[in-house]
Amino acid sequence: MGNKVKTTALRLYGKNDLRLESFELPEIKEDEILFEIQTNSICMSSYKAAIQGAEHKRVPDNVSENPIILGHEMCGTILEVGEKYQSKFKEGMKCTIQPAISYPGKEHEAIGYSFNNIGGNATRGIIPKEVLEMDCLIPYNGNSFYNISLAEPVACILAALKEQYHHRESNKYKHSMGIVEGGSFAILGGAGPMGLAAVDILLNAERKPKLLVVTDIDDNRLSRAQKLFQDKTTDDKGVKLLFINTSKVSNEEILNETNNKGFDDIFIFVPIKPLVKQASELLAYDGCINFFAGPTDKNFFAEVNLYDVHYNRHHIIGSAGSDSKDLEEAVELIDKNIIDPVIMVTHVGGLDCTAETVMNLPIIPCGKKLIYTQISMPLTAIDDFKKLGETNSFFKELADIVKKTNGIWSKEAENYLLVNAEKIVK
Repeated sequence: MGNKVKTTALRLYGKNDLRLESFELPEIKEDEILFEIQTNSICMSSYKAAIQGAEHKRVPDNVSENPIILGHEMCGTILEVGEKYQSKFKEGMKCTIQPAISYPGKEHEAIGYSFNNIGGNATRGIIPKEVLEMDCLIPYNGNSFYNISLAEPVACILAALKEQYHHRESNKYKHSMGIVEGGSFAILGGAGPMGLAAVDILLNAERKPKLLVVTDIDDNRLSRAQKLFQDKTTDDKGVKLLFINTSKVSNEEILNETNNKGFDDIFIFVPIKPLVKQASELLAYDGCINFFAGPTDKNFFAEVNLYDVHYNRHHIIGSAGSDSKDLEEAVELIDKNIIDPVIMVTHVGGLDCTAETVMNLPIIPCGKKLIYTQISMPLTAIDDFKKLGETNSFFKELADIVKKTNGIWSKEAENYLLVNAEKIVK
């Protein structure tokens, strides 16, 4: 097809072995696409892959000899299209990728875990035939990149909401899928980025709970979350939204908000044993717990009340990932401004800070870390722009821009960054 091009990418070679390297990509084949990545948001799953290496279920056993490119929450632009797909995709199209491709014979492989020439933390990559054949390349018509890098985590939440089930009808053998409309919903450990996205989705979904409780043990996270949603009241959304610090409030007090009936739906966003036990204690009759936060420990056991599983019809499920339809739905919700996942973002950086960011992700505070793969920039909290701007004109301008949106990242901020930041060496 075309000429070979170079890429700079964050490659995984094994446990705790991430390397930012430049190398030459092969020429694309007739059933492939050359893709330029602009943004990638960092997922906790990438941290899990980085610390587990070949022990991770999606990372190849021979990763030390054939390193993969890490990252799967990306948005970018098509540079070149192989002959087979030229009627469907065009140069210049903005796209994102559904990472869980479920390709026949490769069901456990995924972008950002299993592929050598494509991943989110890279300047360029080659979209393979598996992605294209499974309709996992999703076009986007908007004029920014950052928000569609957040579409994949949104899609995972949408999928999880669909996986909830209850026995709401008289025939107890029939599962009614989805959350209880007009019911009670608790998000435990929910003041982080995924919890905030879940709140945004639930407030704007067609099927809403009447009561939505978000818990955490960090006052700073809860305060930020409350500020973000302070205008989302019962009056305009039909949802009573509460933020509760469970280190200060008892289960009995939380249950009082449900008239002691318990919660119909509970999501657990942090994989710790006390939250599992608490969810079991807060669940209503015929309620459903979604253990959304995947642990790294393959022997993770936690306490649940099996009496309630037997007699009170408690359901426990786990949810991971999404499919192309979920991602298309996420893109549409974002494109139509029905939801705004940028509230998840608290830090911005360039490709050269990605390895350090991934390896320290559990201890870096606040929300999503958004990487612009074409630039060089240390990971920087948006809240720190103003202070840095006292001695740095670049950050002063960024601080002035985000001040217009109350400290939230924006299209204007992205445009300024892409034009004025130092470019990564390719």
